[in-house]
Amino acid sequence: MKEFRGIAASPGTATAPAFLFRDDEDAFIPSYFIEQNQTGAEMERFHEAVEKARTEIRALREKASIEAGDEQAAIFDAHLLMLDDPDMHERVKNEVEHGLRNAESVMVDLERDLVEQLSAAQNPFVQERVSDVHDVTRRITGHLMHKERINLADIAVDVVLVARDLLPSDMIGMARGRVKGIVTETGGRTSHAAILARAFEIPAVLGLGPFFNELKEGTPVIVDGDRGVVVVDPDETALKRERMAKNARALREKEYLMLRELPAITLDGTSIRLKANIEVPEEVRAVVEHGADGVGLFRSEFLFLGGHVPGEEEQYRAYRSVVEAMQGKPVTIRTLDIGGDKVLPELGAKDEKNPLLGWRAIRFCLSRTEVFRTQLRAILRSAVHGDVRIMFPMITTADELERSRGLLEEARWECRSRGYPVPDKVPTGIMVEVPSAAICSDILARSADFFSIGTNDLIQYTMAVDRGNEKVAYLNEPYNPAVLRLVKITIDNAKAAGIGIGICGEMAADPAAAVLLAGLGMEEMSMSAMAIPPVKRCLRSIRIDEAKRIAESAMGMSTSAQIAAFLAARIKG
Repeated sequence: MKEFRGIAASPGTATAPAFLFRDDEDAFIPSYFIEQNQTGAEMERFHEAVEKARTEIRALREKASIEAGDEQAAIFDAHLLMLDDPDMHERVKNEVEHGLRNAESVMVDLERDLVEQLSAAQNPFVQERVSDVHDVTRRITGHLMHKERINLADIAVDVVLVARDLLPSDMIGMARGRVKGIVTETGGRTSHAAILARAFEIPAVLGLGPFFNELKEGTPVIVDGDRGVVVVDPDETALKRERMAKNARALREKEYLMLRELPAITLDGTSIRLKANIEVPEEVRAVVEHGADGVGLFRSEFLFLGGHVPGEEEQYRAYRSVVEAMQGKPVTIRTLDIGGDKVLPELGAKDEKNPLLGWRAIRFCLSRTEVFRTQLRAILRSAVHGDVRIMFPMITTADELERSRGLLEEARWECRSRGYPVPDKVPTGIMVEVPSAAICSDILARSADFFSIGTNDLIQYTMAVDRGNEKVAYLNEPYNPAVLRLVKITIDNAKAAGIGIGICGEMAADPAAAVLLAGLGMEEMSMSAMAIPPVKRCLRSIRIDEAKRIAESAMGMSTSAQIAAFLAARIKG
């Protein structure tokens, strides 16, 4: 038995024999020189392969649209754009006509160069576009060689699918009823494989590194997508542990199902709204299933991280699908938050020397107003289909908020001038995630309809800590007294101004922290959908006066460790 650790990309556990998906990486690709009088025929061969690839991708896009939704289908729009890339066509033409090389060998070099460029990027979102390059270039090369790819739709028994990488077309085309778990050497939580695995509710562990050669076809494998663990050839003890974990999950889900229709209300009648954070539209199903009071944070930038910039219509369809799925419950859409660790070269947002303090979030949008207004138009149009709120990220000054609201009014006028009905009023708020916004929240409250505290960044900027740096991880603590004081200031100023106050950082997903926040006066908490039931159960077990006493005691303590220990002793989540 061997145990490997990777990235927990899609929750759940599964056990099944390994199915090793060998792609074309190690296949023999012919390389030879051609005569000058053969170049025309060689280019014709290339163009025929491109057209066959185009036909396949269009069919996959239609299948994805039906089975996974428009946003996942949009992955293949990026592939179609790659097929028409003039730089690719020009390079192939030059290498064939002047280098006198066969088209297959040119495609191999082209794929290698593109992969090296993307892999060298500091931004993980750019790195994860490598799978798109593989998908398109290998599809063309396969048609040049008249070679069929392995068809994952033909899997006829239950398996754990193991691969070096999984392309979007592989995920869409596979027999999903037979694929019980997914394991890959590459990828992360924002890769297409991870997003689709979550959409299809298949447990997945990605990014294990060199792993493929450790396995033989048919070897039993346990996939634990909750812990990011893969067990190869498990013994009876490991199998028993997996069965117990699956049974425990089933019991928890049954218990949580009983809570789904119940409100998050304390024993003495104080109601706390529990909403869900989502990154892509297909996650909304889990939001409904876990009884959320709405979507408290729709991270819209993930629509932009698929290798292309979505237009107004594509964004409108995505927002509308979520709004309609929530059936009248509120949906808060955060406007584009790129920069920092989410670089988007297609929009000119490239790596900076100090990106977390640089051109990101609302700063980017206020300088690229055409991109910003396009998104605002799409959001406003979606607002006629339900209860929509707009939230601006990383506001640091009152001037930024006023300029953002001004652009929102321009977008409203543009919609109406084009004949689109839009509401006269859409609630507009801000993320409070930098100390300046918290300290001046009384001023910002004059122009905002609500605040949502983003504790992930608030901790980072308050403590001057890179939350991705393990050497200073001890400073990345939500219970730090400085952070809690900024949270309390923001809550008090929101209540004094009579505007809504909520939290959408990871802190809210901890039942003990939720009790502390309720005691501080928090009215709304947004978290991952799966975290809602345990938080709800905890809040329903206390009185608000008890939560207030807990919060008062915690606020008088000196260190994060003291507060964490105190909460652990007082609150049983």
